[in-house]
Amino acid sequence: MTRNDERFRQQLEAERSELLDTISHFKVAARNKKPGLGNHMADDGTEAFDQAAGLALHRNDEALLSEVDAALVRLDKGAFGVCERCGSEIDYARLKALPYARLCIGCQQHVEENMKGNGHRR
Repeated sequence: MTRNDERFRQQLEAERSELLDTISHFKVAARNKKPGLGNHMADDGTEAFDQAAGLALHRNDEALLSEVDAALVRLDKGAFGVCERCGSEIDYARLKALPYARLCIGCQQHVEENMKGNGHRR
């Protein structure tokens, strides 16, 4: 394992710990949250919006946790930093910014353009 691999492992494990903590706090808060009865309609609307926003953030945290766990597995297998699409090395700067990146920047752009349909298809 290289020094960079160890730095990435530490960064990923710190991120994992933070995500687990956030997810745990959300679950505790959700259990303790009692539905409001007798609130004003505007208060009910605000509460519904807050719950939906909280749920979206919770789902995002769970998805990120899955990505972080997958990156740690790739580190263990020696496949960390290799693009899953083209097999080339993922740029160090990209990994530093997004250590759980699965794709090199070129492949990521290609995937995102295809997801959008980029307006050129008919």
